[in-house]
Amino acid sequence: MNQARFHAQPTPALVVQGTGARPARAILDGARARVAGTITGGGKTWRVVIPLHASRWSGPVLPLPSGEYVLTIEHADGTVESGWEPVALTKLGTLRASLDGDRVTVGPPLDPAYDSWEGQAALERRYATRPTDVLENAVFFESFYGRNVGDNPLAIDRELARRAPGVTRYWSVIDLSVPVPDGAVPIVEGTPDWWRVRGAARLLVVNDWLRRRFERRRGQHVIQTWHGTPLKRLALQRPGFDPRRALAVIREARRWDVLLAQNPYGARILRRAYAFGRKPLWVEGYPRNDVLAAGDASRAGAAVRRLLGVGAHERVLLYAPTWRDDREQIVQFLELEALAADTGAVVLVRGHSRTLLPGRDAAGSRVIDVTAFGDTAQLMLAADALITDYSSVMFDFSVTGKPMYFFVPDMEHYRGQLRGFYFDLAARAPGPVVRTQEELTAAIVRDDPVPYADKYATWRQTFNAREDGHAAERVVARILDQGLIER
Repeated sequence: MNQARFHAQPTPALVVQGTGARPARAILDGARARVAGTITGGGKTWRVVIPLHASRWSGPVLPLPSGEYVLTIEHADGTVESGWEPVALTKLGTLRASLDGDRVTVGPPLDPAYDSWEGQAALERRYATRPTDVLENAVFFESFYGRNVGDNPLAIDRELARRAPGVTRYWSVIDLSVPVPDGAVPIVEGTPDWWRVRGAARLLVVNDWLRRRFERRRGQHVIQTWHGTPLKRLALQRPGFDPRRALAVIREARRWDVLLAQNPYGARILRRAYAFGRKPLWVEGYPRNDVLAAGDASRAGAAVRRLLGVGAHERVLLYAPTWRDDREQIVQFLELEALAADTGAVVLVRGHSRTLLPGRDAAGSRVIDVTAFGDTAQLMLAADALITDYSSVMFDFSVTGKPMYFFVPDMEHYRGQLRGFYFDLAARAPGPVVRTQEELTAAIVRDDPVPYADKYATWRQTFNAREDGHAAERVVARILDQGLIER
């Protein structure tokens, strides 16, 4: 029987041993990561070492993202080794892994005692009932349920680290494949530390629902930064919203002490959509967009291109569609490889955060999937133009003044059945609104901003008036001035 062994830290790896001819290649392939094994030996026995960690976009070497992987060990003649039997499974401090045949399951470093309904229920009860006499001078950050570290919380983290370096900054992450900022402490969702910090931090900064149980301690505050100015209808204003979901919206909004909005238009919608009442709503622009308005934006964009392996003089299109309520994965309305070939551009594909876990990286010549890239603003710096549909990214990318294209083949269905809009996109869009890939390609190749100059100017005046590169400074100043956290 072929054998497999898991190595412990500091370099977690899957080691596979076999007999006979040496294999030609070994690949561990997952939805969002792919790693190659190192092969040694041959003749009588051989050995494959497959690291259970990886570096993406020249970033730090981190554990593999949680999920299912397929182990393929192939010989030069095309035959594939199979039937691996793990002979040792060592608990790792950075992840957990198991092998069943050619299937490898990677999970977060959550103690099996807590990786169950009963285990989580016990931690939740402890969280809810444990007295907290003195809160920790710390911030609990979470972006998109811990799937990445980015957006407004990241920009606030960076400014808070500058203004109040003594504050402890915790980041909620789904696993340790998610990199956190320098000086911050990662806490994996569902671990005892995660529950403890949630109940002990003086301030929580999130950009989506808190989920799970939340019991506010005396002196504890929540800032909801949200994650975009809305075109599509939200929460209580969505069509066909049933009473149970409406009640959940109201309960969630009561957890927030402050709500952040990008502009007055967004503030009006968010207050009504979440029944936010008379609580503070800060209209300060979005901290995440400060980098887009910075004086060194061009230099920063060139640095991001180098990380992605894109040439300095390549044309880069960022394709960032929103998610759909009727599907889990990114929409597949575009032939991405054909778009790259027909426009001569490199296409960066950025799926919505909700498509990160169920989806899989797109592949193709001159196509780079950046759904798992931490911060969308960095991708906007690198891009020459944006292709989107109904995503709030349109209100952020316009800070750059660069061209935008609106590819909306399902507009009637989306507007009439899935969500509905707050305004007529086709009438106000600061760029071409197209229905087919041929129309999109023609518009990109034509590259004529003149017909949309007036609309673009009006758009920026309406939605980007506070995007001056100092939103994070204003937000953190309010946090400190109001004593939500101590310096």
